[in-house]
Amino acid sequence: MTTPLSDLNLILDTDSYKSSHFLQYPPGTTRLFSYLESRGGRYPVTRFFGLQYILSRYLTRRVTMEMVEEARAVIEAHGEPFPYEGWRRVVEVHGGKLPLEIRAVPEGTLVPIHNVLMSCTNTDPELPWLPGWFETMLMRVWYPTTVCTQSWHIREIIRQALEDTSDRAAEELPFKLHDFGSRGVSSRESAGIGGLAHLVNFQGSDTLEALRVGRNYYGAELAGFSIPAAEHSTITSWGKEHEVDAYRNMVRQFGKPGKVYAVVSDSYDLKHAINVHWGETLRKEVEESGGTLVVRPDSGDPPAMVRLAVNALAAKYGTTTNSKGFKVLQHVRVIQGDGIDESTIRQILQNLYVDGFSAENVTFGMGGALLQKVDRDTQRFAYKASAGLIDGEYRGIYKDPVTDPGKRSKDGVLDLVEENGRMVTRQYRTFDTDFPGSLMRTVYRDGELLVQDTLEEIRGRG
Repeated sequence: MTTPLSDLNLILDTDSYKSSHFLQYPPGTTRLFSYLESRGGRYPVTRFFGLQYILSRYLTRRVTMEMVEEARAVIEAHGEPFPYEGWRRVVEVHGGKLPLEIRAVPEGTLVPIHNVLMSCTNTDPELPWLPGWFETMLMRVWYPTTVCTQSWHIREIIRQALEDTSDRAAEELPFKLHDFGSRGVSSRESAGIGGLAHLVNFQGSDTLEALRVGRNYYGAELAGFSIPAAEHSTITSWGKEHEVDAYRNMVRQFGKPGKVYAVVSDSYDLKHAINVHWGETLRKEVEESGGTLVVRPDSGDPPAMVRLAVNALAAKYGTTTNSKGFKVLQHVRVIQGDGIDESTIRQILQNLYVDGFSAENVTFGMGGALLQKVDRDTQRFAYKASAGLIDGEYRGIYKDPVTDPGKRSKDGVLDLVEENGRMVTRQYRTFDTDFPGSLMRTVYRDGELLVQDTLEEIRGRG
């Protein structure tokens, strides 16, 4: 039976071809500088998040000779050369700590595209290939950053709608986009770090993994909240003829003063459920319970179904009119968790506005589109070498393909600063700089995590 490879061996967490690069740099190369940026994409600004998790979980781990020997055996059998002496130097000279320096903007910072977000350079002149070796791992910060970015931009859409139509925008906003994405992602880790990226902007989630990551890596005792909610199995297990009994049970179990609970109501016929079961049979019990019933449509065209549900509930339960002239449902709300993305959110909010309803009447549940329907090209992330020290002399490093000018990379030792109220990337032509006025911080050096932000600190930067 094949011997399992260690899950803890961070040397193997790279692309195969990286192992040959130590033989490819010019003789006399002692230092390389690489950087991460969003080269454009769907959104004009990114909200940086997730590096602290990567550094804390992986790059604070010490390299051992057992890891080196294991990696050497695998990579050489795999068809690549292996920098054995270099990795042995990491163990013997540096005690297994990686001689790297990583600088980054504070997590939660909103940064316009085409600017440096993170940089990496080696601190041992014998190991200039290390920043490139860890491109694979460090580049994965694209995922939580992209989730956080998309979530923030949707937050701004909802925030504007609430400010236009609600007297309670500040109280309502944190719970208006609920994470339903855990089952739709590729791994437990994706659920955790992606789910927490969303919780930088909101506080509603059904992704328990996000709470674990928040507590273990970002000092968050409780990163998000949820409410009791029905699914189709808990409703349909009563049988179609007892659908109203399933709903009554939800009211009696969870309809307590000040409490909120959600009930999926389209297992059979949404219109009948609202107009008869909720609107007549159970209306008085819902009203007298003191709780807030959230009706959930789960099929059909999302904007049309929300419009139907809100108007039907308004006819049965009544509304009040707030100071901005928009109607607010009494005792009930609606959550749409099927087919939700930025486009359908915009359509639903527009329908509410046209119909004279406050945006506070509806909450959105977002699953695969929130945590999985993104990729590295959503914001066109790139990690590139931009400067080197070769034979003691500085050299700018960049690519400039004539077939795609958008892929021209930056050269220089890069830093992010503020000039005339704008964030801009400064390009130094030397490694000997102390980065005056920098918006970036040294977050990692020589195996040690130097900065540990809390989730609350990160939330405050948006």
